[in-house]
Amino acid sequence: MKKRLGVPLYNIGAVLVGLIISASLLLFLKLNPIEVVALAVKKITSDGYTMGEILVKATPLIFTSLAFAFTYKANLFNIGAQGQFYAGAIAAIALSLALGDRIPQALLLLIVLVAAFASGAVVGGLIGVAKSKFRANEFLVSMMSTYVVSALMDFLLRTSLQETKAEYLQTDAIAKSAYLPVIVPGTRVHLGFLLAVVTAILIWVLLYKTALGFRIRAVGYNHNAAELGGIRSGGIYVTAFLIAGGLAGMAGFTEVNGVQHMLLQNFNTSIGSFGIGIAILANGNPIGCIFASILFGFLNVMGTTMGRLPGLNIPASIIDLIEGIVMICVIMSYFMRRSAETRSEKRRLKRSGGK
Repeated sequence: MKKRLGVPLYNIGAVLVGLIISASLLLFLKLNPIEVVALAVKKITSDGYTMGEILVKATPLIFTSLAFAFTYKANLFNIGAQGQFYAGAIAAIALSLALGDRIPQALLLLIVLVAAFASGAVVGGLIGVAKSKFRANEFLVSMMSTYVVSALMDFLLRTSLQETKAEYLQTDAIAKSAYLPVIVPGTRVHLGFLLAVVTAILIWVLLYKTALGFRIRAVGYNHNAAELGGIRSGGIYVTAFLIAGGLAGMAGFTEVNGVQHMLLQNFNTSIGSFGIGIAILANGNPIGCIFASILFGFLNVMGTTMGRLPGLNIPASIIDLIEGIVMICVIMSYFMRRSAETRSEKRRLKRSGGK
């Protein structure tokens, strides 16, 4: 029971410490942190549109956190969710612009969704192949893949995907028929949020209620024992990265078709890295990724709201500071937790050996 309770306690403690440190930075601006935070929270909760923005910000984070959490269950580290996200965004914008008003909205969105998933899956699958066939370090390969896809996106934004006037590094806006429908009137909350929640639930079912999920977790616990049991770890590596890449690609779809309605150079550059921290905060649990992503969506909106409070002159960088500090505390808590678990296991083995 202690071990089960330890994980949420570490994570909750990390978030609280991060928030306290972030709030204390307001003292350097000669502001009362408690008053500023209370004012920001009041402003958020009193405005339906702003409340909706929390879910809008959380939507792509659910997907990118799932992209890390899924491979983590196989003891793999997918650091390239950012590149997979861009791959999905490229596919989404290209098809949305090409098909436009030519086919029914439901069919168009389904085609774009599948293409975005497939594009992210291709990038992720190549990482899995490198790991399986060449024993490459998936941490480094996935990280470097982000630079490759980012460079490809920049090239396309300068050539075939550039907007009609060729003045800016962005695409034309997509037709309204390619927009993800808004599901909460008076806000920007779109169908992508429901898609993200349903996907997280399905990923949980896949991991814990199917034979494939059992094989993924078995390889994650001990790939040598899994091999002896007839599970091909190489195939699991490829499969895990294929699915994880597709999940990150879906984040690109929801951002392009649900929020941006175009593709811009260097947009959402930290969504992949935040996904890692969110997955750690959720302890790799797909359902936990939903709530952890909503928490970070709230932090983002709170930072934005604080920067807009009249007469306080709080810099816009407060958003990145809050999220960054909380992220650092969450990652530190992970290593502290692992260290405590290792020491506890050593003591247990020592006691059992003594008997």
